[in-house]
Amino acid sequence: MPASRKQLDDVRAADPARPDAEQAAKRTVATAKALERLRAADPTLRALIDEIGADALGDPRRGLDPDDHYGALVRSIVGQQLSTKAARAIYTRLTDRFGGRPPTPAEVLAEDPEELRAAAGLSRGKVGFLRSLAEHVRDGSLELERLDSLSDDDVIAELVAVKGLGTWTAHMFLMFQLQRPDVLPVGDLGIRRAMMLRYGLPELPAPDEMEKIAEPWRPHRTLASLYLWRSLAATPA
Repeated sequence: MPASRKQLDDVRAADPARPDAEQAAKRTVATAKALERLRAADPTLRALIDEIGADALGDPRRGLDPDDHYGALVRSIVGQQLSTKAARAIYTRLTDRFGGRPPTPAEVLAEDPEELRAAAGLSRGKVGFLRSLAEHVRDGSLELERLDSLSDDDVIAELVAVKGLGTWTAHMFLMFQLQRPDVLPVGDLGIRRAMMLRYGLPELPAPDEMEKIAEPWRPHRTLASLYLWRSLAATPA
């Protein structure tokens, strides 16, 4: 069913920061300067960059996330603890229910939770998380238009106040939606495994060990993390 004018206005109102989101989408952490800085800072990372190449990295999430902040958070909730393939399938079922786009906060809250769960193949917990996100956006406790101007730590604090948005999700949002250059997702299993393999560690590193290894990468830890993911041919969901 075609969206009404009111529905389209509601979609736009769901994320007043859309212009900032579009600007962020044009940014990239994979600059020539960042690559040279990483190659000079860490011999192990230099070998990894040379192995993968400076032009073959790309963005492992390109085409997966909506441009707007609200839509990106909806997709992040849907994709939690799922493979990329499964997350894409469920997210597609969800957006198909709303004319090919993420549901607005008003639409999420107007839906019967059980009907939404069954239609999209979501767990009850994730339906609850989507409703929590919608409530925070609607009542103004999560001001999406402010996120681009906040520090990384403040963005994390804003997001984790929403039920279902943890630190890992906040890190993914910083890296892929806001294109922040110096994020190290210490809770990501792929990054931990890549570090273990590339640095010859006896076991998966703890967060403090990861921070120590990554210290020379500052202020380009996001780009280094992309290379570590690519070394496993892994894509964060």
